[in-house]
Amino acid sequence: MKFCKRYEDYIQGRREKELPAVGLKKLKKTLMRCRREFQSQNLHQDGGEGDGSKYNGNCAVCDGTFFPSLLKEMSAVVGCFNQRAQKLLELHLASGFHKYIMWFRGKSSQDHGAMIQEGKDLVAYAIINSIAMRKILKKYDKIHYSNRGQAFKSKALSMHIEILQSPWLCELMAFYINMRQGKTKNKAIVRLSGDCSLTFDDDGKPALSCGLFDSMKVEIDLTCSICLDTVFDPVALTCGHLFCYMCCCSAASVTIVDGLKAASPKAKCPLCRHEGVHAGAVHLDELNILLSHSCPDYWEKRLRTEREERVRQAKEHWQSLSRAFMGM
Repeated sequence: MKFCKRYEDYIQGRREKELPAVGLKKLKKTLMRCRREFQSQNLHQDGGEGDGSKYNGNCAVCDGTFFPSLLKEMSAVVGCFNQRAQKLLELHLASGFHKYIMWFRGKSSQDHGAMIQEGKDLVAYAIINSIAMRKILKKYDKIHYSNRGQAFKSKALSMHIEILQSPWLCELMAFYINMRQGKTKNKAIVRLSGDCSLTFDDDGKPALSCGLFDSMKVEIDLTCSICLDTVFDPVALTCGHLFCYMCCCSAASVTIVDGLKAASPKAKCPLCRHEGVHAGAVHLDELNILLSHSCPDYWEKRLRTEREERVRQAKEHWQSLSRAFMGM
């Protein structure tokens, strides 16, 4: 089955959840109309068959509709995904009293198995929409003999609307691995987690892995690019890159007491060098739980080595506040 048909069937089956999607079929029709119009113009000008060799990649038919539509749809998909993922994870990590309040307000009607299924559905939703975007941009470049589709990918990354870039994707993957391994041994529930897993390479470095169909496999490296070790107390910036919390604070020139929200708007990601990515940083609590259970010896070692530095920074922070209060 072609991907376009598979994608339309997938989206149709989830209409009741009101999930926005990339309008793959509509965008392909726009590209086909563009191809026909160009070929017609080429035949008229040359008096023969056109081969598309004179196409310079600029197209009024597509540029006024294709990219604006795709941009709008991608923004809607990422916004919906982030909102639903955050709500699900907030419910799972809520304390007993907070869970009761959420239940009372009607936000907590799902049981354990339903929460796992919701997490898996959201991960699949992210991956399949990412495939759709990749394929339609590849189609654009093929028809226009250009690389503007690839350039749009870079633009999407800089605008943080590439769904695989979302920090919540990593959290969701860790979430339903935790749920699978944790509170139940029901085989029916275990099957809901599909092929999402935590893997280790030959050097013992972990990574999150999840596949969908035969055309897409997502792998998230869990190595901090600052200390070059497994992320400890992990945090994800809005550009999607993961770091140890203390490493990231140090790189942003802020203390762990002030936190990443105190970072300068001009502070750059240590990896991709994009600015303004610290204010929306997400603390990856589910990933923290998963790694602490999967790497207990390493976790205990890092906990001991970082405790002293955390205490030192906290003392310095309160001493500076005391001196400011006393006017010293």
